[in-house]
Parts: sequence; structure tokens; C-alpha cells
Amino acid sequence: MEKTGILLLGHGSSLPHNKKLVEETANILRKKDKITVQTAFLNINSPSIKEALNELCSKGITKIIALPLFLAHGVHTLQDIPAELGIEKGVRKTTIKYGENNVELFYAQPLGTDPVIAQLASKRAKEALEEV
Repeated sequence: MEKTGILLLGHGSSLPHNKKLVEETANILRKKDKITVQTAFLNINSPSIKEALNELCSKGITKIIALPLFLAHGVHTLQDIPAELGIEKGVRKTTIKYGENNVELFYAQPLGTDPVIAQLASKRAKEALEEV
């Protein structure tokens, strides 16, 4: 039986804000989609990407969607994260080994331009006016 999980990827920071945002977003996804979600961070915070992959695989996950919680492509999404995931440049799907098992790994695009992002930006702009 196939079991899918999301690896929610954050940048990481010495300040607590990024980790909190990634963890809270993971909780929203878990509740909304009833799916296994594991957070991971490229820098500073834990778990690392490799630790989080191992955690998902140890739960019997057979398909992992690596989802970068980044707005746009950059060095991290194009080079650093794929290298940590073991994905070749420009590839969006691969298979990783976990013990005797093969696990399919899918690499999602960053959040990008979307009406939902623009709507949130508009909301934040209006909030800034109200806070003055």
C-alpha cells in the first residue's frame, strides 16, 4: 500500500520566526489534508533534510513530496536543496533507497506567483495601514 508524505522545507534561521512559520504551516497541512508532514531545514534549525527524510521513511512512507516553503527559485531551491535530496539538477522525481525499500521522491516548485499570494500581500498592506 502506498503512503504519501510531505517534506516541508524551510530555510532555517538563528531567529525563531522561520522555524515557527514552517512548523505552523505543517500543522495546517496535517489538519487540512490529513497527511503525514515532516518539517526540515536547510540551515541552522533541525531536523536537517536528511534527518527528516529518514523520519518519513521510517514511518513507512513510500512517496515523499519535498515542498520548499520559498516564494521563488534561487540558489537554495535550484542547487542546495536538490543536492541534499539527492536529486540531479533539473529533475523533479527520483527514487531513494531506505533500507531495502525504494521510496519515490517528488520535488515541488516553490510557491511562486499565485492569486492567493497576491491576496495575502494585499491583506498585509491593508493591515499596515490599520496599525498606524
